[in-house]
Amino acid sequence: MPALTAREVYQPMRDAAQGICPFKRVNDAGDSPHVLVDIDGWRLTLDVEAGHLRHCLHGQSPDGREYAFEIGQRFGTDPVSLLSTWELARIERLLA
Repeated sequence: MPALTAREVYQPMRDAAQGICPFKRVNDAGDSPHVLVDIDGWRLTLDVEAGHLRHCLHGQSPDGREYAFEIGQRFGTDPVSLLSTWELARIERLLA
């Protein structure tokens, strides 16, 4: 099964920001900067620091394909870098 691309993981984040798909926080971050969310069956692990979304660390689509963030990836290979300023602000509000 091929790995998910950043653009494929970006799409449900975009849809959640626009209110098209439901966004649900699955865990309480507590002291961890990692937040697990569900967006219409997509499971994403997000790196959040001081209320700011930094990276999507891991993603799993409803069909089981996966995406994994790697430090040093080039620009555009992290789904968060593909979000517009408005979309990013909306996701950060949903995470608050």
